[in-house]
Amino acid sequence: MSKLKKTQEYMASVKAEAKRVTWPTKRELWESSLVVIAFIFILAVTTGVCDKVIQFVLGLFLNK
Repeated sequence: MSKLKKTQEYMASVKAEAKRVTWPTKRELWESSLVVIAFIFILAVTTGVCDKVIQFVLGLFLNK
């Protein structure tokens, strides 16, 4: 089988698979994006707080 024939078959299967995909609505995409942004914000705050606590504890031990 030639590479051209394999490529054509692959592209045809990709096209068929893309038609079966259930794409999210605009609202679903917006809600999912908000969840991701909120999670990133919470993770950033948590990381910052942990960093400050570790920095404070190490400062107590290293400054003595």
